[in-house]
Amino acid sequence: AMFYFTTNELGFTPEFLGRVALVRAVAALAGVALYNSYLKEVPLKKMFFWSAILGATLGLSQLLLVSGYNRELGISDQFFSLGDTVVLTVLGEVSFLPVLVLAARLCPEGVEATLFAALMSVFNAGGVASGALGAALTSALGVESDNFTNLFYLVLLCNLTSLVPLGALGWLDEADGPEGGEDGGGE
Repeated sequence: AMFYFTTNELGFTPEFLGRVALVRAVAALAGVALYNSYLKEVPLKKMFFWSAILGATLGLSQLLLVSGYNRELGISDQFFSLGDTVVLTVLGEVSFLPVLVLAARLCPEGVEATLFAALMSVFNAGGVASGALGAALTSALGVESDNFTNLFYLVLLCNLTSLVPLGALGWLDEADGPEGGEDGGGE
């Protein structure tokens, strides 16, 4: 829905979308550097909590683009989209790396590749399920390539549902091992 909105409604060109993709790749590297430099010692439960809260909050910034309020603030659609992409991509990397750290801590010796493959399978299955549910919600709200009347509500609902995993944070108490106990392997 957002692709059609940015191309059909906002008029973003393929060239500009390519620039967004480039900025996204650089921001992903910046997210990895940020995590490695400043956040790797933060307890996992705290990291998951705050990344979910910040992700939902900052994800709501897309509502400014959808409503056009960014233009009222004097921010062009292109500049806003680039800035939004940078912030959300950095946060996405910072949010995903603790999952890999948790998997490394819990992994029994000798099955690292199997656990990583299983983790990626679950991650990919979640992405497929998310896409299917998002498509169903998009259809239910009547958002189409030329009808963005309910896009605001779609973006709002999708961002708020990203808070649902917070209910599972209690399960991390057992898994959250001692901080700083990393063996440094693989670096």
